[in-house]
Amino acid sequence: MAVNARPFWQRKTLAELSPPEWEALCDGCGQCCRHKLEDADTGEVYPTKIACQLLDTQSCRCTDYANRHQTVPECIELTSKSISRYHWLPETCAYRRLAEGKDLDWWHPLVSGDPNTVHTAGISVQGQLINELDLAADAELEDYLEESPWT
Repeated sequence: MAVNARPFWQRKTLAELSPPEWEALCDGCGQCCRHKLEDADTGEVYPTKIACQLLDTQSCRCTDYANRHQTVPECIELTSKSISRYHWLPETCAYRRLAEGKDLDWWHPLVSGDPNTVHTAGISVQGQLINELDLAADAELEDYLEESPWT
């Protein structure tokens, strides 16, 4: 009997993934951990240059992933059922790509075999964000908006 040589993300739907497979899809870009503002009139979502207090802005990984909801209760819980609610996920996000029927891109660590290709390809926020804990008390997120909304 031949073993299916296709990788798990090509053989399974998002709903069929095991917890370790689901977590492996995260490319470590850190995009979902940046603060965003939504235009109430247009619904467009604008990313800011501000990171969640738990994001290590160099590794682009959460510093307390297992307990993140204790510190940041509003941290998203991305699941196969909830992904459609997060229309603001960047087009590069593996979860969004697979939900839209696309494959992973060449720089994704599961494809490249290297966790750093997400950074070298310029997909991650590595070194680009300010941790929210480093902001002045009177800082406004509007002052840190990126120019273009996410589509």
